[in-house]
Amino acid sequence: HYEAGEQRRRRIRSLIFFFQLVDVLLVLALLCDAPLSIKASSHCRWANSGDIRPHSVSVTEFGAVGDGVTLNTKAFQNAIFYLNSFSDKGGAKLFVPAGRWLTGSFDLISHLTLWLDKDAVILGSTNSDDWPVVDPLPSYGRGRELPGSLALHAGDNGTIDGQGGIWWNCFLGKSLNYTRPHLVELMNSTGVLISNVTFLNSPFWTVHPVYCSQVIVQNVTIVAPLDSPNTDGIDPDSSDDVCIEDCYISTGDDLIAIKSGWDEYGISYGRPSKNITIRRLVGQTRSSAGIAIGSEMSGGVSEVFAEDLMFYGSHTGIRIKTAPGRGGYVRNIHVSNVTLTDVDIAIRFTGLYGEHPDDNYDPNALPVIERITFENFKGEKIKQAGLLEGIQGDPFHDICLSNITFSVTSKNPWRCSYIHGYSESVLPEICEHLGERIFPDNCSKCYNLSSHQRDLSFENREPWLRSW
Repeated sequence: HYEAGEQRRRRIRSLIFFFQLVDVLLVLALLCDAPLSIKASSHCRWANSGDIRPHSVSVTEFGAVGDGVTLNTKAFQNAIFYLNSFSDKGGAKLFVPAGRWLTGSFDLISHLTLWLDKDAVILGSTNSDDWPVVDPLPSYGRGRELPGSLALHAGDNGTIDGQGGIWWNCFLGKSLNYTRPHLVELMNSTGVLISNVTFLNSPFWTVHPVYCSQVIVQNVTIVAPLDSPNTDGIDPDSSDDVCIEDCYISTGDDLIAIKSGWDEYGISYGRPSKNITIRRLVGQTRSSAGIAIGSEMSGGVSEVFAEDLMFYGSHTGIRIKTAPGRGGYVRNIHVSNVTLTDVDIAIRFTGLYGEHPDDNYDPNALPVIERITFENFKGEKIKQAGLLEGIQGDPFHDICLSNITFSVTSKNPWRCSYIHGYSESVLPEICEHLGERIFPDNCSKCYNLSSHQRDLSFENREPWLRSW
């Protein structure tokens, strides 16, 4: 079926990898074994972490040396193999003390807390032999950049540094044989918490939950150079019930990108991303967007709620990316309370993003983009308010903009094509494609407007969180 051989379609394993896991925690440890502290304003709640892991070991008990030079892959693997015996006895905690712990890729198990001391740094090996090659994701059909990819999986708190420079140079020099590894990849996992961790210098996408449910990413910092290629921050992919809040992200690509598979592979796999909540996100990206949906969205994306966002010194604020051949849908999206400063394009829709996994995609598989509401945006030093480009013969519809004010330097602040919707209180004046007033006749066509906004509390909307 594949034009390329199966070997060439594979990908490099992530540094830290989760596969078919339940109840996994990645947490920053203090010097004492204190429970994780979560802000009173937080809505992603979970049980006291200090009470849920009756068994604990240190990675040093398995021969690990935190000198930044000794390779500790076997020590991590052996510790996790040992702790697997406690998965049905209340779970276990693997403690990583202060030090610099060099490692290749390793897998986590269910009912495990990977707990990093605040002065612990897990370092990804710069030797490609320490990163195994794995099969492609079924919803992608091949590695995202090249046939094949690497994966890196990591834990809670402290710092995890992917040392991605060697991978970026190989990518830019076009010398890669496989797609670069993620820093942390969670696959087929349920009940995952990543909290109080700093992720640095990912070779490729930083945190990639794929085919997952009930995922919390909270109080996380993600940093990579602003010119580092494809270092997305957090990419929920064919996953549901995901909460991302109180994070700072500064990288070379999208800070958050919501995905659900690529062209015919994503359509066939058919697992959407839905019920995604993003709150209190701050960051910058010079080449991409603060929040993006797509371009790989062939399984569908819906019920996305994002609020209280601040992006600065960035290329794009909010972006939806798709193309003929993607199929799928993006619908029921609500983004509110956004502050932008020194941003090139505040809002962008791209209907011809292009790039396909192979020549087997169906160009007549057109995406459905509908019921998108943006409200309560403000921006200073904005070059262009909106570049909103749908697809000829497949216009995006029921796009609603309300209470939006941008200080714009461009003489043509809005550029719109193949798009239809409604607006209210938008400055500078919106393009005619969205010129119809929302009130009073078109309210029902605008998703989740604040005048009848439902309660976004997780206690009401996502009861699974109350069991943590």
